[in-house]
Amino acid sequence: MDIEDWREKIDEVDTQILELINKRSEFSIQIGEIKTDKGIPIHSPEREKIIMKRMQQENPGPLSDDRVLRIFERIIDESRNLEKDIAKDQISNRLHKIRHPKQIKR
Repeated sequence: MDIEDWREKIDEVDTQILELINKRSEFSIQIGEIKTDKGIPIHSPEREKIIMKRMQQENPGPLSDDRVLRIFERIIDESRNLEKDIAKDQISNRLHKIRHPKQIKR
C-alpha cells in the first residue's frame, strides 16, 4: 500500500471516531439534563478518575497511557462543557417561565 491508501484508511477511522464522539456527546446531554433536574454537580472527579483508570487498563497500545489519558482528558472536558451548557439552558428556560408565566385564556 502507498501513502494515499493509508491516508484513506485514516480518513475512514477519523469518520468513525467523529461518529463515536458525537454519540458520546448525546449521552452527555442526557446526563447533563438528569444532573440539572436532580441538582447534581456537573463536575464529577470520582467518575473521571474511574474512566481514566479504565482507559489505562484497556489501552493495548501503541499509544502510551499518558497519550491516551490526554486524549480522554480533552474528551471529558468537552463533555463537561456540554453538560454545563445544557444546565445553563435549562436554568435559563426555568427562569423565563417564572418571569413570564403563560396567561390562562378564559
